[in-house]
Amino acid sequence: MTLSWATGTHQGLVRSNNQDTVFPEASGTVDVALVVAVADGMGGHVAGEIASSVALAAAVATDGSPGQRVAAGNEAVVARSEQDSTLRGMGTTITLAEIAPDGRLVIGHVGDSRAYLLRNDAISQLTRDHTVVAEYVASGKINPEDVASHPQRSVLTRAAGLTRDLPIDQLEERMVAGDRLILCSDGLSNMIDDDAIRRIASDGTAEATVWALIEAANQAGGHDNITVAVVDLLP
Repeated sequence: MTLSWATGTHQGLVRSNNQDTVFPEASGTVDVALVVAVADGMGGHVAGEIASSVALAAAVATDGSPGQRVAAGNEAVVARSEQDSTLRGMGTTITLAEIAPDGRLVIGHVGDSRAYLLRNDAISQLTRDHTVVAEYVASGKINPEDVASHPQRSVLTRAAGLTRDLPIDQLEERMVAGDRLILCSDGLSNMIDDDAIRRIASDGTAEATVWALIEAANQAGGHDNITVAVVDLLP
């Protein structure tokens, strides 16, 4: 089978810079294994940009599983922070997927960037958000419908770059022909809900879908940087 993908990133309508990084930066089609990743940096005006770009550069250059790649990204950000005191405290989410042409999907993940699987017009979130509110929902302290308005909705419980002792999620799925994988920063998922993502992503090419999702997030307010990667598994 063949993998066809597209990626895009946008500053949004409120932020003065873009702290997200995506890999690859261009669209394409391959019949070999593909790595795609989204990172959403945090820190000072420049530090977030540096964290996300340093993390993904190290992750994609590393041989190993997606979890090992995310660990390498974490180590690179920690090391950079130690070298430059002005960057201390910077961090980033990383959601990195490796997809094989036979449909085997492995994801390494830390933070609240997300991976979704779209199959037969149904969408499922594959990753778990590492946020305070996600823990509250899991423990029954709040209801899922209360997350969007909760004052701690964007507070991370894990991020790459803050500590070398970082727990990293790695999960495996099996894609089938016709499936669509979506990776995104929270600049998308915080602006439009999963059903809107499903409706927009159910039609069109990977390239058209990336920019339709980004446009929808901007139309909803564009409060954050928005980054999207879409991968289709074709027969």
